[in-house]
Amino acid sequence: MAKPLLDDALWEIIEPHIPVRPRRFKHPVRKRVPDRACLTGILFALLTGIEWEMLPKEMGCGCGMTCWRRLAEWQREGVWQRVHEVLLARLNNAERLE
Repeated sequence: MAKPLLDDALWEIIEPHIPVRPRRFKHPVRKRVPDRACLTGILFALLTGIEWEMLPKEMGCGCGMTCWRRLAEWQREGVWQRVHEVLLARLNNAERLE
């Protein structure tokens, strides 16, 4: 079995920094794709260089545009900067930074 792109330990570190979104009222039937699934799709696209539209639906991350929009949304909201700082602090505390 392939190694997961986003294991449980890493997700536990990242999840608190992702803003919680309330359910939409305009389209209440359509549920938002879970954040963890979108992050997995984002990581897959960035690691492989695949085009957003080519993300496999079998991954369960919605369509490529969903992942792309979530990436942009999190960038605007500073999620990546916060996650970066937290991960650097953890590596520093573990004396794993050179």
